Amino acid sequence: MPLTTVGVDIAKNVIQLHYIDAETGEIINKPIKRAVFLEQFANRAPCLIGMEACGGSQHWARKLMAMGHEVKLMPAKFVKAFVMGNKNDAADARAIWMAVQQPGKSVAVKTETQQAVLALHRMRQQLVKFRTMQINSLRGLLTEYGEVMAKGRAALDKAVPGVLERLVDRLPAILIDTLREQWTGLTAIDKQIVVIERRLQAWMKEDEACRAIAAIPGVGLLTATAAVATMGNAKAFKSGREFASWLGLVPAQTGSGGKIQLLGISRRGDIYLRTLLIHGARSVLFLTKDPGPWLEQMRKRRPLNVTVVAQANKMARTIWAILAHEKQYNKKHVSVKPG
Repeated sequence: MPLTTVGVDIAKNVIQLHYIDAETGEIINKPIKRAVFLEQFANRAPCLIGMEACGGSQHWARKLMAMGHEVKLMPAKFVKAFVMGNKNDAADARAIWMAVQQPGKSVAVKTETQQAVLALHRMRQQLVKFRTMQINSLRGLLTEYGEVMAKGRAALDKAVPGVLERLVDRLPAILIDTLREQWTGLTAIDKQIVVIERRLQAWMKEDEACRAIAAIPGVGLLTATAAVATMGNAKAFKSGREFASWLGLVPAQTGSGGKIQLLGISRRGDIYLRTLLIHGARSVLFLTKDPGPWLEQMRKRRPLNVTVVAQANKMARTIWAILAHEKQYNKKHVSVKPG
């Protein structure tokens, strides 16, 4: 028997359902309260449930899968194409119901441990952004009083004590004290970032998959832990190329009348992981003593950024191969197509 397809539009308090009753053929599109959402699926035969990949979707997906249902999480951009007429909860649920029946790569449903690792990454990323914002704010405020400093944290730490000493007689004490507090507060942010990195390091030591892909040149602590947590089950991807395409490390295409034009990278998938891979590829290109003949030839033939993205694509395909086939990294491995 084919699975009953259900479209679910998630919200904070009210969740909209859209499906066709298998016995009566009636189209059901109704809102239900969050507290009784799981009760709707408790005693039902296995269903194919489609949801947008948004806040809370991972939690509901795990709960529904534990009840025996099949869940497909889809990017909001994919669902948007099926919204017809005015946008409301009922129209969104109908669009999700239509979209889940179309072929397309779904977002991986992550375990609670994998999602916890990604939460650490997000908090670290937020702290790094706030630290950068704080540094730029201090440099901008001091520029208003004629004190121009070089870029970077090291230049700021070196210049601030002398700058504040010169300004102490010109500016009110309330401003000088506040500037000093903002500067010393950067050290507290540094400590928080270090603590998060230590926790990621501890998880990496316990996880065999993270240790395996960390042997790839350009893949460090952040990339290894983020890749394993973001990918979910590596075997959900048919090949390394599909994984690289899912990350947006392939050219976007446009064309008409049989004429196809390749553009820059498509920028699909997870922005954070793609950024880490590109930074790692850049380190391989500039810091590795022996990057390999393929990368050297690519660097001679193609522009710098194209070479970096090509190396990031190769790293993504290597990560998939190691995780999908459960093998160790071998620099001399040669991929051979099956006969």
